[in-house]
Order: sequence, then C-alpha cells, then structure tokens
Amino acid sequence: MTTALRELIADPNAAELELIARYGMQPEDERRKRLFGAFAQTGLPHRRLEAWKWTDFKAALKALDRPAAPSAKDPIPHEGALVFKLSPGGYFPPDHVPDGLNVFAKEEAQAMGAAEDVPLGALAAALAGGKARPATLLLEVTSSDLPRLHFEFSGEGEASFARIVIVVRPGVSLTVSESHLGGAGLAASVIEFGLQSGALANRTVYQRGTPEETIASTALVHLDAEAEFTQTTLSFGAKLARLETRVTHQEPTAKATLNAAYLIGKGLHTDITTHVRHGANSCITRQLTKGAVLDGGTGVFQGKFFVPRTAGQYTDADMQHKALLLEDGAVVFAKPELEIYADDVECAHGNTSGALDEDQLFYMRQRGIPEKTARALLTQAFVAEALEEAGALEELLRGEAETWLASA
Repeated sequence: MTTALRELIADPNAAELELIARYGMQPEDERRKRLFGAFAQTGLPHRRLEAWKWTDFKAALKALDRPAAPSAKDPIPHEGALVFKLSPGGYFPPDHVPDGLNVFAKEEAQAMGAAEDVPLGALAAALAGGKARPATLLLEVTSSDLPRLHFEFSGEGEASFARIVIVVRPGVSLTVSESHLGGAGLAASVIEFGLQSGALANRTVYQRGTPEETIASTALVHLDAEAEFTQTTLSFGAKLARLETRVTHQEPTAKATLNAAYLIGKGLHTDITTHVRHGANSCITRQLTKGAVLDGGTGVFQGKFFVPRTAGQYTDADMQHKALLLEDGAVVFAKPELEIYADDVECAHGNTSGALDEDQLFYMRQRGIPEKTARALLTQAFVAEALEEAGALEELLRGEAETWLASA
C-alpha cells in the first residue's frame, strides 16, 4: 500500500487499512475516487460524529473478519418474485427478465450526489464490483405488470458491498423487498430510488444478523410530482446494524410513508435513521417506528424532517417513535427532530418509551394466560401497527415477530 493511500484516512485502524487496500485494488476511476474520498473524510463513522454517536462502527469494527456463523435464512418467499442475490462471492440475477424491466450491470462506478452525507453508502458505492459483481446494478422499470423484485444480501466473507439504482418511469408502480441476512464481517449496501411523476413504490426491508456482523443499509429516495413511496422495515439487529433512509421530496404533492419495527435481543444493536427533505410544496410524510428491546439489547431511532424556507410550504408531516423496554438493562436512544423554516406547514413529532402496561398484563393473567405468553401477545400487538403497510408481506413479517417473541 502506498503512503498516499494510507493517508486517505486519519489514524486508520486495521479495518480501515483493509478498506483502503481494497480500494487500491479497484480499477482507477474518477467517480470511484470521489466516492471513496467522501467515505475517507470520516473513515468508519464513530461516536464523535453527532449522527453516529450511538452507532460507533469504528469501535465495533476493529478488523474485517469472517463470522463463524453463516447468513440467516431468507424468510421472504422467492417464488413469484424476480430475485437478485448479491454476496461477497458473486452476483446472481434471475434467469429471465420480463418486458417492462431493463437491467444494466455496470462495471464502472456511477456518480452519487451528497455522498458525504452517507459515509457507509459512499463506501458501498466505491467498493462495489469485481468478481463478476456489478459496480452498479441499474434497473429501469417501465411497466406496472412486473412481479415483486427481491434483493437478497447474504453470503460468507470478510466484507460485502453492493449498489443498486432503480428508476421508476412516470405512472408506473413497483413492489420491492430486501433481505439483509449478514454472513460478512461488514456488509454495506446502498439502494437508490428515482420515482418519476406519479410513480408508486412499496419497499419492504427485512434485516437479521449476529453479534459478529456489522450491517449498513442506505437508501436514497427522490420523489417527483405526485410520486408515492411506502417503506416497511423489520429489524432484529446485529453487532451493529444501521438502516438509513434519506428521502427528498423534489416536486410538489409527493408522499412518503416510512414505517419500521425493531425487536432486539441481548448483544444486538439496531439503528433506524431517517432524513426527509421537503423540498417542494404540498408534500406529505407519515412515519411510525415501534420497537421492543430485551436486556443487553440496544435500539436507536433518529428521524429528521427538514423544511427549507424557500420551498416546502403546505408540508403535512408526522413522525412518531414508540419503544418498549421489556427488561431491565434494555437500552433505547431516540432523537426525533423537526427543522422548519417555511411558515405555513403542519408538522408534528412524538417519542415515548416505557414498559408494558401492568394493567393489561394483569387482565390477561387473570384469564389464565401465562405471563410469558401475555407479554409476547401485548408486544406483538404493539409493533404490528408499524407493519401494516407491507402489503402481501405483512403477515410474513408479523409471523417473524411472533416467532422472535415466543423465543425471547
């Protein structure tokens, strides 16, 4: 490794040196250089950065090691879906691509705006590619008659990186699901949605990892006029898991719904972070995040609505986060924020955390329901509201939550 490469990141640890070495092995490319430079400004995000103070990747990731455990099993059905699998060892597209979907596996890196805002997204975009994997997987959607697109991020290795760009043409609707299943010491991916005028997209995200894995999923969403984006996330955490979504309403009357549920056990951590920029008039955002955490687990929620002075009038936005601390020793950090400069908006946010309602527990136990079962039923009912927009996958997500609660 040359001195110039080593000096890209200040005071690098062993994991960052390995990332620099991987970058050095990539073909020279100005756009890739720009992306890695965006990551190198901070290196692995750490607690001294405000947006990462509860999710310290630099402390958690001392080196890039292969976990002992394999990837989790994918619970989302592949039948009836177009499945794209991305792993450290390769890229596996569906055998047949129907009319209405154009797939371009680009070997060269593509530009990404505001890469400095998402350092792990920039890292994923910079190091994606090689070993028959595309640097950028670009999909153009021109028909609403497509089956669900499913992306599986899994496979064993020290590190895994992937970048996907989806463009949905005007008036077209699309259903997307993703499974982030671990298997690598560091798995970083970035997926970008461009919804053109009147387009609709429903995205479901499932994440599960172990105390040996760090997972970073970044989504960047741009909405044109009357476009509508709906997202449902279910996270079970990992050593560190960061699921970050940044939405930009860039033309009037767009709508975004961002719902999430997290269920976190001992030794696991998840971070649900969102940022919504209302950059046009009369846009709507609805956000509901619910979580439940056991002793030794950590849940993080960070949400921000930004409404600039020169745009964003008549914004209608609401953000709610509610968490249950199921046992002593459970930890939840929350930071809901509104940053509003326009003067004619309706924006609200709320945040609560606490234990299960003892009166409800007493009522159920009086009717012969064992305490563990009663706690599981109440917790399941609590998080279920956050899964209601997942469409055909809602029952599957509820089942996964039920299974976790039964074994907790």
